[in-house]
Amino acid sequence: MDESGDLFFVKVFIEQGNLWVMICYNKQMNAKEGDGKMKRIFERIPASWYEQMINLLAERVVVVDRHGVILYINEPYCEFIGTTVEEAAGRPVQEVIENSRMHIVAQTGETELAALQSINGSEMIANRFPLFEDGEIVGAVGSVMFRNPEEWQMYKTKIQGLVEELSYYQAKAQKDLQSKYSFNDLIGDSSAFLAAKTLAERISGSNSSVLLIGESGTGKELFAHAIHHRSTRASSPFVAINCSAIPEHLLESELFGYEDGAFTGAKKGGKRGQFELAHKGTLFLDEIGDMPLSMQSKLLRVLQEKEICRVGGQKSIPIDVRIVAATHRDIEKMVAEGQFRQDLYYRLNVIKIDIPPLRERKKDIPAIAQYLLKQLEPRFYRHSLELSPEVMERLTGHSWPGNIRELENVLERSINVLDGKVIQLCHLPLYLRDQEAGGSNGDERKGDSSPCSEQAAPLSILPLKEEMAAMEKQAIQRALAAAQGNKLKAAELLQISKTSLYDKCKLYGLHS
Repeated sequence: MDESGDLFFVKVFIEQGNLWVMICYNKQMNAKEGDGKMKRIFERIPASWYEQMINLLAERVVVVDRHGVILYINEPYCEFIGTTVEEAAGRPVQEVIENSRMHIVAQTGETELAALQSINGSEMIANRFPLFEDGEIVGAVGSVMFRNPEEWQMYKTKIQGLVEELSYYQAKAQKDLQSKYSFNDLIGDSSAFLAAKTLAERISGSNSSVLLIGESGTGKELFAHAIHHRSTRASSPFVAINCSAIPEHLLESELFGYEDGAFTGAKKGGKRGQFELAHKGTLFLDEIGDMPLSMQSKLLRVLQEKEICRVGGQKSIPIDVRIVAATHRDIEKMVAEGQFRQDLYYRLNVIKIDIPPLRERKKDIPAIAQYLLKQLEPRFYRHSLELSPEVMERLTGHSWPGNIRELENVLERSINVLDGKVIQLCHLPLYLRDQEAGGSNGDERKGDSSPCSEQAAPLSILPLKEEMAAMEKQAIQRALAAAQGNKLKAAELLQISKTSLYDKCKLYGLHS
């Protein structure tokens, strides 16, 4: 009741996901309701339902006038704060609700969403909305979403899948749209490697296309990142896409995007492709040699015309993108055999950079190993790790078919079984421990009887499941190296299906 004896009540409804609360006086409802259609809708609802609707939809609701005086508060809110509707109504909200900001929202007109508020020693979460009439602030409405952290945790559990999915795409977008490496991350002093690095630095400021040639694991993507980082496009996006990892029927929409309704399952509103995302920046096309011939002709047209057309679209979209492509294949042989378009090859091969494999730059292995070790330390919460002279000799003597990626995996495995600060021979994978490196077997066994051999028994014994997983990962790495990153050939070598190989590569974080 107000001072004149008129009965007021609160109308509540949801429109476009927002909670709307309307304070109406029974005598003047027809005059103040505004829109005729809305009035007719609410007239169908019995007045006795409104209180129940508020409690069901919002649970705990409070409404104040522009001076912060409580006009309405429902019983669930009163139970929450330990009062009654009769005691709370007509009083300033800050006297009734601990740490309330309702009176502030009623003055500023600023909405406050998911705000933390301490009540009864617990952090609750509240929403506060200003109420307007004829463009002027007349009050505010607030609702308590969660009364305590337990309620929030229960809600969080229900939406955890959505939160994780959102986090994944946020992380992917952040990762894909910036360069992570500079030329300082390209380690090595061998003549062949320095020649490649020097050429890459020299051409970074150009807008010409670059073709990076090198075996799997030699660091082609690091070169692409470094070129973008040094270029005039460094402040614009760096977008990387692996042409061999995307199914052929999805590659076009991934590169060029699609319009709303372009195909069954297309996202509403359409989607921008990688070319649009990389506008003004650099697009890195990894494993370009695995791109189907049908897509090669479409890519060639884009590079020539400097515009794309989304799948299902009619409008041409201009793009300004520098292309850096990479492949582990003999692309000149592929051109000669008709497996790769010659005109596209010449379009991409403006600047060609050959990155040498690790076996041709063994003098760089100690520096690379030390660098990788420092990069791995934070991941395992370790510091000041070292490689014993015997380990360094063994690493230098290995042929490294998987190149730098294999070296990094070996070091990561060694840290996992390390109980101390010095990596010894016994911490290396079995295929490296059994490999001769410059001395007789007797010398090696003598070397293994170092401080590491005293720990060898407890350190080398892992749960069978982990040992089997480690051996399976190493076998896959060797097969990928032998197949030069071709997963179909690697699967044939391992005598497993291509699907099984893809699943295992995903499980172990391996990329060809």
